[in-house]
Amino acid sequence: MSTASETFAAVSALVRRETGMIYDPGKEYLVEARLKPLADKAGCSFEDYVQRIMTDPIERRRAMDALTINETSWFRDHAPYQAFTDTMLPALLKARSATRHLRIWSAAASSGQEAYSIAMLLDQHLPPGWTSEIVATDISSTMLDRVRAGRYSQVEMNRGLPATLLVRYFTRVHNEWEIAQHLRDMVTVRAQNLAAPFLGLGTFDVVLLRNVLIYFDKETRHDILRRMLPMVAPEGYLLIGSSETTLDLPPVLAAAWQREQIGRVQVHRVASALAERPVVPAISLTGA
Repeated sequence: MSTASETFAAVSALVRRETGMIYDPGKEYLVEARLKPLADKAGCSFEDYVQRIMTDPIERRRAMDALTINETSWFRDHAPYQAFTDTMLPALLKARSATRHLRIWSAAASSGQEAYSIAMLLDQHLPPGWTSEIVATDISSTMLDRVRAGRYSQVEMNRGLPATLLVRYFTRVHNEWEIAQHLRDMVTVRAQNLAAPFLGLGTFDVVLLRNVLIYFDKETRHDILRRMLPMVAPEGYLLIGSSETTLDLPPVLAAAWQREQIGRVQVHRVASALAERPVVPAISLTGA
């Protein structure tokens, strides 16, 4: 095994242990591209930097931030947001008429475009007298700081944001665009590793777990979906990415999730027979 291969293997194992994410062979270029600037800043070689992050927790956190996949855009894929506005939101307004409050979880928030896209829709479609909370979580502290700031470059603004919403909700601040304060007030920011227990989050009417499961191995994906069951409130919805599937779930877990089609979007709901159960018991996923 070459030194380069050993270095990549060490980083891959560390990322998997820390975050649950998988860096398969063939992604060596990506690892080096993301860590080399940190190595240069630390004044050491790439190989020495990898050794350093094994023992230095502060530098390891910087490395994990750099290696976290943060691909996002406004109203990404569009169809899920249309389904939210046309079908999910009207159903939830009926189901939550007693409390008149909605909770939504952007479970891999990245720099916040998903959470703020939902905030814009709620601002436009939530009836007077209703309140809402959007919880934006991510493993990257750098990304969470960006969600809090609510500021985006022109390049980021050009990725999916209609001009009408730019005018309505954003203000130019130097060379960036800042989202309106009342939308930032709708979003609660919290660190959360999806591969770790979900503690103190409560339940949600909608969970957006989109385009993130593809970065985990099958066992971790199944464990996340098992632990997600008690997070979705009765009559609530779970959305995963269009390229992600629950068809390979073990039978017990597959029975716990009920798939529904809303237009071009497949949503998941807690099966009615399990709606009152706090959690599906842990099961052996090896070889499932």
